[in-house]
Amino acid sequence: MDWPAQREWLCRDRSLSLGEKTRIMGVVNVTPDSFSDGGQYDQPETAVAHSLALDAEGADVLDVGGESSRPGATPISESEELARVLPVVQGLSGLTQKIISVDTTKANVAAAVLEAGAHVINDISALEADPEMVAVCREARAGVVVMHRQGLSCSMQHAPKYTNCLDEVRGYLELRVTQLVEQGIEPASIVLDPGIGFGKTLEHNLALLRGIPELKTLGLPVLIGLSRKRMLGELTGRDTSDRMAASLGGLAFAIQQGADIIRVHDVQESCDVSRILDILNADRSS
Repeated sequence: MDWPAQREWLCRDRSLSLGEKTRIMGVVNVTPDSFSDGGQYDQPETAVAHSLALDAEGADVLDVGGESSRPGATPISESEELARVLPVVQGLSGLTQKIISVDTTKANVAAAVLEAGAHVINDISALEADPEMVAVCREARAGVVVMHRQGLSCSMQHAPKYTNCLDEVRGYLELRVTQLVEQGIEPASIVLDPGIGFGKTLEHNLALLRGIPELKTLGLPVLIGLSRKRMLGELTGRDTSDRMAASLGGLAFAIQQGADIIRVHDVQESCDVSRILDILNADRSS
């Protein structure tokens, strides 16, 4: 089924207007091993300071993650993930008016961070990995990011295969949202993420970016995360630390295709690009 086009994202006691302005989600990795910035902000004090810096640069959402989901990543325990992310959310709560998101697949982690003041659960398993996750998000009325992935982080890039990647990803997201709504998750709290790089080859990723308009036909907001990812290195030959220009190019294309939210590492530069495109697109449509 299709849902009426959303103009705002409901996240507990907050809402984020969508449509006229591209929204920027800033990445805060509280990890020693994330593919791009692992180890840079793995202490609560540095993670909070980095989050506030991203806030000042213009991020609309601060996405805190304590477990790396890069290809080949080793899972960590619930207690270790909580020890990483909970102090950051506690530290941020009251210091920022921006929406706080936590990237987790574990229901107990989600419950703890929501209690501490988070507004969104960004779950790379589309709330499937933990059977209690749906209830936690439903009871808190949390915003949720429902992402597609093929396989688990440890093995998802070994040999991803699709008959038609765009059709299969769209079909999965449609089915999963239907299931979540039947279980009490409000449609207005849901954002879709096609999962760039999560069990996809370069060609799969390109098809999904070109297919954003097709994903948008579901009527729900679309989030795209391609900042510094491997596909950009495949296209440019650049190392992870030298992919800002490529990231901004991909961001610009995603915005032109209709993406509502872009998940990025380089917030200030991404805000500049999105602002120019938003203004130009508004003038074109007026």
